[in-house]
Amino acid sequence: MSANATATATARLSPIAKPAPDADRGHRRRLYFLYVLAFATNLALFVYGFGYYKLSAIDRPFSPKHHLLRPSGPIGLYLGFLGVALFVGIFLYPIRKHWAWLGQFGKTRHWLDIHVLMGLTAPFIIAFHSTLKFRGIAGMAFWIMFAVSASGVVGRYLYAQIPRRVTTAELSMKELQDLQENLSQQLASQRVLPQADLRALLRMPDKDRVSRLPIVIALIYMMILDLIRYFRVAKLRRNALSFGQSLSSFAGFLPTRHRELEKAIRAAADEAALLKRVLFLSRSQKVFHLWHVVHKPFSYAFAVLALLHITLQFVLGYF
Repeated sequence: MSANATATATARLSPIAKPAPDADRGHRRRLYFLYVLAFATNLALFVYGFGYYKLSAIDRPFSPKHHLLRPSGPIGLYLGFLGVALFVGIFLYPIRKHWAWLGQFGKTRHWLDIHVLMGLTAPFIIAFHSTLKFRGIAGMAFWIMFAVSASGVVGRYLYAQIPRRVTTAELSMKELQDLQENLSQQLASQRVLPQADLRALLRMPDKDRVSRLPIVIALIYMMILDLIRYFRVAKLRRNALSFGQSLSSFAGFLPTRHRELEKAIRAAADEAALLKRVLFLSRSQKVFHLWHVVHKPFSYAFAVLALLHITLQFVLGYF
């Protein structure tokens, strides 16, 4: 972009107005706090018990931390209780779909966010409860739980790739095209971003090529396109800013206080994301339905093994 064009674009930029109230801001803050808390808790356990966890099973009883960290010790036992609580919480999300009274509390999307958080945290808590030794029924339950957690991350990503209304009903292809046309009109009316830069952001792979991709490759391709879009949006922002403004926005990766620029970039990023979702919609839906076939049986198998493990601990008197 030339210096004159940059100056002209910068001159059009005006300070951003006071944003409209964000109904989900409180939820995002709580979710962020819970993620930080989960990460800090697991990091503290790893740092504190590192010397103990790396010992062999024969040497561990001679460690001064063995009494605290062993599965039946004070810390190990409370980690087990926390793991059970997370395990129960994880199943509240699917249960909510069948219990009408539970569905009255909160938004489905918020419940899903907490479901994913607990699903990511639980394997680490259970791993520390078992002192990183996975044997017998407990070990089998852990690895199944790990598979459930990993598949849950993939499922959450796929869920976001299928555009939906607020009612969570999937949009039809006609509605998607109408939404895309509306975004295209917004981009056509803006005068901040050069059309050449927009074309680079909106460039997508050939539809026929995508339809021939294996499902796993298509999923990886979708993730790569999301990552590329993140960098293209940053470049788009850099090209419209002066050098000093680019530095203050960390090379375009952070939003600026220029209303017109951010409005145009948001519309461009939304259209690029929508183009990708429409392009991969049939593949996303197919993978998402197959994902349910895998995720649910693994979840139920984990539940059975976890309950069997807990029952055995009571019978054997470990509490």
